[in-house]
Amino acid sequence: MTLIINDVSRIFTSEDGEKIAALFHISLTVNDDEFICILGPSGCGKTTVLRIIAGLESASAGSVTVDGMPVTHPNPKMAMIFQEYSLYPWRTVEENVALGLELKGMKKPDRMAAVEKYLDLVGLSGFERNYPFELSGGMRQRVAVARALAIEPSILLMDEPFGALDAQTRNRMQHELLRIWEKTKKTILFVTHSVDEAVFLADRVVVLTRRPGRIREIVTIPDVRPRDRTGEEFGQIRRHLLNMITEESELVQ
Repeated sequence: MTLIINDVSRIFTSEDGEKIAALFHISLTVNDDEFICILGPSGCGKTTVLRIIAGLESASAGSVTVDGMPVTHPNPKMAMIFQEYSLYPWRTVEENVALGLELKGMKKPDRMAAVEKYLDLVGLSGFERNYPFELSGGMRQRVAVARALAIEPSILLMDEPFGALDAQTRNRMQHELLRIWEKTKKTILFVTHSVDEAVFLADRVVVLTRRPGRIREIVTIPDVRPRDRTGEEFGQIRRHLLNMITEESELVQ
């Protein structure tokens, strides 16, 4: 499944009528099964890009297409995962994962089979009857991943999904996500503030400039996995990306 972002710009209008450019002429082709990370300084429009791709916001100019079809509203071929988990506290783990399937009208036996499959995939078998408050942050995020996968999208959009986790849990979740990606072969677009995370996860890293966000550079990461964070090549790519982000952040000040 090919996702094409063609010359997308986004301009907001403030309460006092001021025009604020968030994105400017963004173009990107994402291929089937590809893992893309979007990186840039705070306020550069990373989340806005993801929301436009998801059909949650409209572009002021340009277009987004999936297999040639324009994206004008939320598309069942795509699922979005947010940093805040967005789980319903009054629903159990299995009820949260089944939500999208309920909305699609899937019969209960089929729903439960899908829930069992994806909870096993994310390592949460045995926690079906637990409530979100009984789970750790990492486990709650796994529930969110399972819920997104259960509707069987072709594209996963992830908006800083590990940003609220502690360093050890975040590292573990990165490994888990790669395991799930390699098994399901979904296309993933992943927004992050972490240079290290981007280099560890991505096939390509899209670096945005300060606002209005433009594509400054697209960096291809050698496809050897698992990647050695202490290795020389990893360090060189990390420094290159960090230098760009530092330059863009300093220009904001």
